[in-house]
Amino acid sequence: MTRSKLGGSILVLGIAGALAARVAAQEVPDAAVGTRLADGTGYVSVARVEHGAAGDSGRLLMVFEQDGMDGIPLWESRDGGEHWRFLMNVIDQVHAGDRRWQLRWQPHITELPRASGDLPAGTLVLSANATGNDPKGRVVEEDLQLYTSNDGGKSWHYRSSIIQGGGHPEDKDNKGVWESNVHVLDDGRLVAYYSSEQHKAEGYNQVLAHKLSTDGGKHWGAETLDVAIPGGVQRPGMAIVTRLPDHRYAMTYENIDGPRNGQVFIKFSRDGLDWGDPQRHGEPVMTLSGFWPAACPVVRWFPLGGPEGVIVVSAQRGGGGADEGGRDLYWNNASGRGPWWEVRAPVQKRTGNIHAGWTQALLLRDDGSLLHVTSSSAPDAPTEARRNEILFGAATLRFDRYEAEDAQFTGAVAVPDPKASNRRKARLGQGPEGRLRFVVNATGGAHTLRVRYADLGLAATPSVVVNGARLPAAQAVRSADGWQVAQVQANLLPGFNTIDVDGGAHVLDVDYLQLDGSDDAAAH
Repeated sequence: MTRSKLGGSILVLGIAGALAARVAAQEVPDAAVGTRLADGTGYVSVARVEHGAAGDSGRLLMVFEQDGMDGIPLWESRDGGEHWRFLMNVIDQVHAGDRRWQLRWQPHITELPRASGDLPAGTLVLSANATGNDPKGRVVEEDLQLYTSNDGGKSWHYRSSIIQGGGHPEDKDNKGVWESNVHVLDDGRLVAYYSSEQHKAEGYNQVLAHKLSTDGGKHWGAETLDVAIPGGVQRPGMAIVTRLPDHRYAMTYENIDGPRNGQVFIKFSRDGLDWGDPQRHGEPVMTLSGFWPAACPVVRWFPLGGPEGVIVVSAQRGGGGADEGGRDLYWNNASGRGPWWEVRAPVQKRTGNIHAGWTQALLLRDDGSLLHVTSSSAPDAPTEARRNEILFGAATLRFDRYEAEDAQFTGAVAVPDPKASNRRKARLGQGPEGRLRFVVNATGGAHTLRVRYADLGLAATPSVVVNGARLPAAQAVRSADGWQVAQVQANLLPGFNTIDVDGGAHVLDVDYLQLDGSDDAAAH
């Protein structure tokens, strides 16, 4: 490389970087996208009925947190989440009549796909945090309770208390327990994951733990620690677990007060019980460019995006340069190996308080679209969590597109652009000094690669390098909106491939790399 050429690229990229920072600082928050359901502060959970009574198959049930002391609201849909109907508030039966107590926080609803103890397959299970207030109305006790329903959610019956805790949540020495997540193992045992602040004397600010039940949740065994970071500072919390097609379990959680506050990590287990050394975080969910989801993560696996399916993670916000409003989902089609990629979430929530987007729900519909439900700030009172509202929507997401802003940067910078597929793009320096590196998991054989890009007034076409071999010049087609799509054919190896998009004769903007699929550039 020559000094003059490199200097020119750095100058252009420096200007672009300053411009991007200025645009981002002045950017008006995006309007919300989604259908309003009801008032709700956060923590949405949705379950599909698949093993219940005849006629109920496919029915959806939703729970979430609401402001006040009325219990956990239960809603149903019989058309795939297009329309919802309120059923009831599920209330605390243990402390019935005691106005200081109510079933209020962190609900999780699921249907048992197999029997557990005396609970038959198809039983609905609801776990949530019942809280008790002191005379001043401040939370001082917690009780992670389990309820079951054998009539499709028409009635609920207290089953047990998983664990109890106490103390004001804002006090450093409290013994709080939070955020239950209940699953049935292959042998019928129930496992309840949760967060606990009851190990501070041992040097743990908060831990993730689980208990087992061999009798369908009537009684619970000893506590096992899953994530416990010593030092008394880092605070792992909000564990959510999903099952993978290779029979492993995946757990995501937030790490509050770590080096990257709120960073989301993922751990794996062969049996849902042994998560490895509890003092090890697992792997960060992160793009090649260093973007990462933060706070309140939810993980799901869907049979989309390739032979291994796709793991999808939602979060309340983003870090490392990612969308701070948490309006993206992160996905990985290699069973958790390698880098993660972003895609715009079906519902675009408003931000304004930390409960907006506080644990979200994702569910695959029969038509291949993803139903997304989340809490959002109220337009006229964004900072008031009690005014939050629940929004829902569905969209078919592109798991064949790799966003340029998620690639590894060399002589490139991320730039906001509302016309780009994820409202951002990568500004790529000229020549081989500018490079976007995509590491993608693919099936072996012939594939069509498409690069969506735009020049900045001086004609330029990016160059594509696959596993170290530069491909012939791409044929580009310009669309009416000013973007161009360069298309090339390439033979890929089974598994991970390195695909580099190198700069052209002049600086250009790159939107995404697409692997096969439709070349409809407007579908974004």
